[in-house]
Amino acid sequence: MIRNYLKIAWRNIYRNKSYSALNIVGLGIGMAIAMLIGLWVYNQYSYDKFLPNYERLYETRINYYGNGDTMSFKASSLKLADALRTQVPGIESVSETDYFGPHGLKVGDKKFYMNGGQTGSDFLKMFQYPMLAGNANSALNDPYSIVLTESTAKTLFGQEDAMNKTVRFDNKHEMQVTGILKDIPANSSLQFNYLVPFSYYEANDEMTGIARHRNFQWNGYKSFVLLKPGVSFATVARQVRDIEKSETDNIMSPKTNILLQPMSRWRLYDRYENGVEAGGFIEYVRMFTIIGALILLIACINFINLSTARSEKRAREVGVRKTIGSLRRDLIAQFLLESVLLTLLAFLFSGALVWISLPAFNALTGGQLVIPFSNGIFWLVLVSGLLTTALAAGSRPAFYLSSFNPVKVLKGTFQTGKTAGWSRKLLVVIQFSCSIALIVATAIIYQQIQYARSRPSGFNLNRLLMTDMNQDLGHSYAAIKNELLQKRIAVSVTSASDPATQPGGHRDVDGFPGKRPDEILNVARISVCEDYFKTLGMTMKEGRDFQSAADTMNVIFNEAAIKLMRLKDPVNQYVNYLGDKLRIVGVVKDGVTVSPYAPADPAIYLFDPNPRQVIMYRLSPGISDQVALQKLAPIFNRYNPAFPYTYKFADEEYAVKFSQEMLVGKLAGVFALLAVFISCLGLLGFGIRKTADRMQNRRRSATGRNVAFCAIRS
Repeated sequence: MIRNYLKIAWRNIYRNKSYSALNIVGLGIGMAIAMLIGLWVYNQYSYDKFLPNYERLYETRINYYGNGDTMSFKASSLKLADALRTQVPGIESVSETDYFGPHGLKVGDKKFYMNGGQTGSDFLKMFQYPMLAGNANSALNDPYSIVLTESTAKTLFGQEDAMNKTVRFDNKHEMQVTGILKDIPANSSLQFNYLVPFSYYEANDEMTGIARHRNFQWNGYKSFVLLKPGVSFATVARQVRDIEKSETDNIMSPKTNILLQPMSRWRLYDRYENGVEAGGFIEYVRMFTIIGALILLIACINFINLSTARSEKRAREVGVRKTIGSLRRDLIAQFLLESVLLTLLAFLFSGALVWISLPAFNALTGGQLVIPFSNGIFWLVLVSGLLTTALAAGSRPAFYLSSFNPVKVLKGTFQTGKTAGWSRKLLVVIQFSCSIALIVATAIIYQQIQYARSRPSGFNLNRLLMTDMNQDLGHSYAAIKNELLQKRIAVSVTSASDPATQPGGHRDVDGFPGKRPDEILNVARISVCEDYFKTLGMTMKEGRDFQSAADTMNVIFNEAAIKLMRLKDPVNQYVNYLGDKLRIVGVVKDGVTVSPYAPADPAIYLFDPNPRQVIMYRLSPGISDQVALQKLAPIFNRYNPAFPYTYKFADEEYAVKFSQEMLVGKLAGVFALLAVFISCLGLLGFGIRKTADRMQNRRRSATGRNVAFCAIRS
């Protein structure tokens, strides 16, 4: 019986090539989009789950009341890490970690800037990344050890065994390779090329080694926590929440709470509002899940409409089969099998589309998606989705066609009726409503992006370059600046503690005129050299710029900070900051430093004549970017021979702030166009059917006229 059904189904598909092709193409495109979105969504949820201790790993966050709101930071102090180790019995391990960033690695003539982390000795015990060589329990015990990833080891040592060899770190010390890790997977929240022990910094930095363990206020680090097996997170969270309040002389404690964020939520829940988790990238994941479902729905509606549009042509088949004894359930089974066969063909077509388009999709999303052929869950979901789609798309045509009255069909009095026509029209309306909704959503996203991009940044980022500072560059900063200016490669050069559009640490302003007893003003702290505002193109609203070394006891605030302090005439007024009484000499217009969708971050600018972490220089207008870079590389290499010359364009770094929204806008736009295309395939099918009906009616009329003419002549 099934074999007979398959033959009939294949015969119908083959005889109606145009309808079959439209059904297969429309449904195939819809299924391909759903599969791509499904792979992308699965990838987002898969982050970090390859780690054995995934469910027991947490990161500390600080909720701090200031500026009239509860602010949440991914930050920690070294004293907090010590307290978590000794005071919370439910915690198995703690790893203090400096923020991952670029450092210089040198082996012989090979020199590279690579991103790496400075972690506690227990880090590899907690984060059990697969090791190719070395022991995770002891690899980071020695202050002068280094653990490399597999690709980093090959970059530095080629095919030689890297174990126990030495790497010169930041052109300061020789570090012995004590471990080789497999390359970190793309779906890992932490990305790095190497690890060095945190004890290295404690051994070589007096501030890190001694002073910053004394109080909770030096929140310039991260702390990762591994709970003991079977320990309740709720119990540990209560113990951790007020742990800083145990220090009576901690001036921050009354306004501070400590949170633990599970590793399972690092990727998708990165936005906090008023100290509470409020979403993040999960919103985009949900949005694209809905988009995938809508497009698959559009494709199924397209399938239903094209199938029911052929109802009159299939009516005689139904009438004859019912007359010779076929039951309705047999007809339903046949039509459903035909739907499954068409869906299977569409699935094969969609699989080919996914295979072809996956590289382009990865390039667009910046991901590394692959089709997990060896994953049993993948096939289970795929087969379930295939059957569900086949039943959803084929159920209505099957039940509708099998309901025809054979007597009316064979007498020629059968009509599809208004119900079928109205239902098809309703489905078309739903189809195009979904398409229009996608188009409107895309337009709204683009309007948001354009609004943010058109918002004044507060900087002139055009042709502004940034290079990370190291010790060697710091010693040669004055010489580099003079040479860049004398050779007219740059029109202005400066240095600062943070990049132009990304401030680092925040601290409180202890006192200012009119400060209320319970008021806290938390500001971004940026130390700058001379010509900072000139180089960045920032505009002074009031007062003056820094002028000389005498300005070390003077400060400049941005407008957002002055507004929070409610100062009407801020210039020459005094504030207390980090134990010093500082005079306000200027107010600079706000710059967008955190998010272009958020209000400006209040900031304080301190003058420090010594060069800081970043050197910034604006290229001269009479020189092209390519020529300038060709001239810059030899200068930096001469003064900084142990490190490669690296640079970033400030405008490109600023554009990264829009990367998520731009990605969402592009994907939504592409999917909206494909949804419209699928809907139009259905209209094309209706057009083909109407044209065929008109031609058939003309042939019938011509046949009738010929018969009548012959009868008259005879």
